[in-house]
Amino acid sequence: MTEGRRTRVVLAEVQPRAHDHDRTRTELAEQTQVGEALVRGLVRAQLALALRLSLVVATGLGGLPLLFAVAPEVSSASIAGIDLPWVLLGVAAYPFLFAVGWAYVRLAERNEQDFVAVVRRPER
Repeated sequence: MTEGRRTRVVLAEVQPRAHDHDRTRTELAEQTQVGEALVRGLVRAQLALALRLSLVVATGLGGLPLLFAVAPEVSSASIAGIDLPWVLLGVAAYPFLFAVGWAYVRLAERNEQDFVAVVRRPER
């Protein structure tokens, strides 16, 4: 019988391979140019959303005095004994502002989810 030699096989310490999305997260955390570009894109998207919805509010509420000046019959109309301008500015403005605020939160969260999807997406 031949004497068999034992061979010890040692696997090298295997570093877990960093996923591509981990690299993107690192770039965000370390504020590299790529990370800054991604964050800048998110900030621009949020700013554009805020400006669009503020334009909706300015047009919706700011246009009412113009409507009353251009069409005096609208400003003299009344609903249940209350002048229409008071109803529109004192009552209807609140549900309008609530709806715009709700839309802003929903769309801002969608922007953030899109940002997270870009960060987590594996690069090719």
